[in-house]
Amino acid sequence: MESLRTRSVTFLPILFLVLALALAATVSGSIHTYDRESFRENGNAYLLPGGSEGIVAAGESRSFNGKSYIKFENITFWRTAEAASYYTSMEHSTGLVQAIMFEASDRDNIGGSAYGGQRSLCCTADLAKLEGCRQGEVLRRPSSGDINWPYVLNTQFSGDDLSVDLVPEEVPITKTGMYNLFFIFCDPRLKGLTMSGKTVWRNPTGYLPGRMASLMTFYIFMSLAYLLLGLIWFSQYVRFWREILQLQNCITLVIVLGLFEMTLWYFEYANFNTTGIRPVGITAWVVTVGAIRKTVSRILILCVSMGYGVVRPTLGGLTSKVLLLGFTYFLANELLDISENVGSINDISGKARLFLVLPDAFLDAFLILWIFTSLSKTLEKLQARKSSAKLETYRKFANALTVAVVASVAWIAYEVYFKATDPFSERWQSAWIITAFWDVLAFVVLCVICYLWAPSQNSKRYAYSDETGEEADDEETISLTKVVTEGDISLAKRDTDKHSSHADGFSHDDDVEEDKRE
Repeated sequence: MESLRTRSVTFLPILFLVLALALAATVSGSIHTYDRESFRENGNAYLLPGGSEGIVAAGESRSFNGKSYIKFENITFWRTAEAASYYTSMEHSTGLVQAIMFEASDRDNIGGSAYGGQRSLCCTADLAKLEGCRQGEVLRRPSSGDINWPYVLNTQFSGDDLSVDLVPEEVPITKTGMYNLFFIFCDPRLKGLTMSGKTVWRNPTGYLPGRMASLMTFYIFMSLAYLLLGLIWFSQYVRFWREILQLQNCITLVIVLGLFEMTLWYFEYANFNTTGIRPVGITAWVVTVGAIRKTVSRILILCVSMGYGVVRPTLGGLTSKVLLLGFTYFLANELLDISENVGSINDISGKARLFLVLPDAFLDAFLILWIFTSLSKTLEKLQARKSSAKLETYRKFANALTVAVVASVAWIAYEVYFKATDPFSERWQSAWIITAFWDVLAFVVLCVICYLWAPSQNSKRYAYSDETGEEADDEETISLTKVVTEGDISLAKRDTDKHSSHADGFSHDDDVEEDKRE
């Protein structure tokens, strides 16, 4: 426990720091805000990513008649005094900045290379001869589907002005796709340029990004599924409340957390869809509830696999280790989910995400190994004690977990394949399935646990007991007494007592030896 407290002191400041940074950030969803953002050099161009979202074209959905667009509001560019000093106040067009929007399938229409050389975003002297572009501007070829796309907005500095505003404009989206926005300049004398303002991205159904819209509907169905499961479970819980086990109280907690999490996700997405902004407080609470639910679910499965409440009354010396693992997993999952959900809707950098994914994946793998190791020992104990009813339940539980793990590994392989073959997110409309699968799998495993350990009038027969007469042995004794004669009853009873005392000795020695190992 001292180790647990020490590690808690170490990890808590990190968690609070991440939460503080998230709360301090300007969080926006489909309303992308820019606050003195800097451009970075890329080949012969300087660019600033403005956003990337899946947008459904207006009119393609019969259920919704809203507009689809990308709107530019209060965009201002600032250049350095050194950059402005190259010009006089009487000059015009002293610095060009371009905003270029394109659908992912038209990405090859931006930039080019002369004579097989390095690809350039900005038009060079050689490319001007070959492509007919204007030197110093972004090279753009018209799309085969619409000659107006990729769409370019030009903004020119005048004289020696330090700033210039982009004329507000609303660009309608007439084709469904993954749209990208970049702000670009080609003049090296503008180096050090910064930008502020915002862009508003809208789908016909609201501000929710296209790849997230399906999840809002999904969370409605998941909330209803948890509600139905909860009603069935609680009806049995109330009916057999005198027979309730501690394990069944833990299952009740997981159901409540699951319902709470799915409902919160739905309302968070609904608010996002209506306002275009993700309130940090709501998102942080949803993420925290989700992390708690995942942690409690995994610890519950681990405790069940160890035979808690069935073949052992407590976890003994393993309690502190289980709590430490649960706390560490909660931290890792909380940090990962905060980085993915609290903040911009754009993906965070690969290195940053990898740094947070690896601990979470490692802890999941460790948990799976510990679960199956413990489950194997529990099955061996039940088989040695000839507890047929408990053994059958645990075998079903083991089979369900095996199927879940195999499905998880297969889905991870598919997810890797999905992302590797779609680097530009062109299959964004089906990307929601990647996230949804894990919630469905967790729900299915929970349903299996609820089925195997449902409250009933026989719940106590599955509980741990110091008494030696296990239910299987009782059933065998009853069946034997039905076929023996009246004079043989005492003999059958002596044989049963002898067998029971032998089982007691085995059980006691086994538990003592395990406690020593712990």
